[in-house]
Amino acid sequence: MSPTSYQTAPPRIRDDSGVPGASQPSSPDSTDGRNDGSIWAVPPSLSIEPDSINATIAELWPGRPHELVELSATHAVGRMTVDQSTLRPGGYVPGPVQFGLADVVLWYLSFGVLDRLEPMALTSELSIRFLRPGQGTILWARADLERAGRTSMVGTVRVWMDAADDRPVSTAQGTYTLPRNS
Repeated sequence: MSPTSYQTAPPRIRDDSGVPGASQPSSPDSTDGRNDGSIWAVPPSLSIEPDSINATIAELWPGRPHELVELSATHAVGRMTVDQSTLRPGGYVPGPVQFGLADVVLWYLSFGVLDRLEPMALTSELSIRFLRPGQGTILWARADLERAGRTSMVGTVRVWMDAADDRPVSTAQGTYTLPRNS
């Protein structure tokens, strides 16, 4: 495979929106918002908002521990308050909790890619690497799009605690299967 046969996520630039780790990706092409060399084009703006997604998911999944904070066609940011009853000895956030948030933030990213809430976007593959122990009260995750095609998308997720977005506790990469348009 040649180095140009795949598309990588655009580089991040800093954003002072107040959301830890919510730096915005630069536009792949500032003139028309399209990704060069891909079958997928970045919509200029999304028709769905995090608040409406959170409300719909709350109806479908009552008591969910996570929420979507920010969404674009190329990234999603989510968070969850750590349930103190799930902590490991020493106050460490267990790996399965980090893995779950990484998975759900990739799911949120699929909504941005499709520009619609799609409950049937499914995890095809997901792997995680734990970098350091996680201690804190709020677990954050940011998923960045690596590539999107007609039937799947690949994303990379960075997970951190509280406001320490410069000290990730884990990193994950996964593929989601996207349903076909009806």
